Amino acid sequence: MKSIRSVRALLVLAVAILAMSASSLAQLVVSIGIAPPALPVYTQPMAPAAGYLWTPGYWAAGGEGYFWVPGTWVTAPAVGLLWTPGYWGWGGNAYAWNGGYWGRSVGFYGGVNYGFGYGGSGYQGGRWQNGQFYYNRSANNINATNIHNVYNSTVINNTTVNHVSYNGGTGGITARPTAAEETAAHEQHTPPTALQTQHVQAASTNHALLASVNHGKPAVAATAKPGEFSGQGVVAAKQAGAAYKAAANTSAENKTAATKATENKTAEDKAAATKATENKTAEDKAAATKATENKTAENKAAATKATENKAAENKTAATKTTENKTAENKAAATKTTENKAAENKTAATKATENKTAENKAAATRTNENKAATPKAAHPPAESKKEPTAHAQPAARPAVAHTQPASHPAPAAHTQPASHPAPAAHAQPAPRPAPEKAAHTSGG
Repeated sequence: MKSIRSVRALLVLAVAILAMSASSLAQLVVSIGIAPPALPVYTQPMAPAAGYLWTPGYWAAGGEGYFWVPGTWVTAPAVGLLWTPGYWGWGGNAYAWNGGYWGRSVGFYGGVNYGFGYGGSGYQGGRWQNGQFYYNRSANNINATNIHNVYNSTVINNTTVNHVSYNGGTGGITARPTAAEETAAHEQHTPPTALQTQHVQAASTNHALLASVNHGKPAVAATAKPGEFSGQGVVAAKQAGAAYKAAANTSAENKTAATKATENKTAEDKAAATKATENKTAEDKAAATKATENKTAENKAAATKATENKAAENKTAATKTTENKTAENKAAATKTTENKAAENKTAATKATENKTAENKAAATRTNENKAATPKAAHPPAESKKEPTAHAQPAARPAVAHTQPASHPAPAAHTQPASHPAPAAHAQPAPRPAPEKAAHTSGG
């Protein structure tokens, strides 16, 4: 029964770990009060094919304490990515696990010497070149017949150091990140692949991989492919990295680890919920503000449109009124001109008729006066004969006084026949007085 409860607790913890986000896996996942065992000594299985990269084994924490996650060959999630292993680090009151990740360069992994190219800093097991991964034969177990992308570069492994699996704390490694590793830590990271995650889950359920069972020397230290814990590709540990020391209070430590994981998860969930609430509030506020701005803009646009429409209507009405007024004035002016022309024509016609009538009347009168004038001038003609018969002296005054008689032309010059006065002036011609004087003088 105790074993079943332990397995259940282990599964709960594993599920809790796997349920965490990739970013959480790269950070603090779980902490425990006792340091993990030393790394076991084992050989690397042969690479299954070109394109596989080595990920070293490590001790993970579960419901029954530490269990071994075998090293294995995996394919990178993308060309150019390298694996940075996870590591245990002392956090002041417990050891915390810092998860591994994929990146363009290898970051800090606690200074732990995992072997096979991971000597504690950087990676000397291979490199990417022209889209292909090239293997360093000095650090990897490969079949050169099947894999041709190889090179040979010496890797120095310090065999005098122990296989300490954690950084900081009592007996831990004292390494610190280099400038290049600090830079790598801030680059874009990719979490473990699905096969890697399944590999860890399978290890957590394998009772033989518990440190309390294998005492630091697991029967499956490494595999050729993820999750394959049996068969030709499985490699067993040669020996434990150091003497195993069983913890007297393993159950209490495991309980503390589980509690700590739960607390961390609760804190993360609470923080996530708070963040979600804040984001929702911010979104609602932004949406309300946007709606208000949109409404204001719509109202402003509507008001502007109404004003423009009103202005257009007023302008149209004013234009229409002006056009109507212009048309009315033009019609009135045309009517006035026509009436004036008609009146002028009528007046001209009337004046012409009156002038014609006057001229006709004047002509008739002139003719009548002209007809009457010869009769009045006839008597002087008879009187001229008498002075001719008498003495010569009488002729001189007759010439002088008869000059006016030759002016009947002015009477003719005054064409208007209606004026009889000039006809009366023509009568001095007879002048009988001189004739009588002449007669007296002769006697």
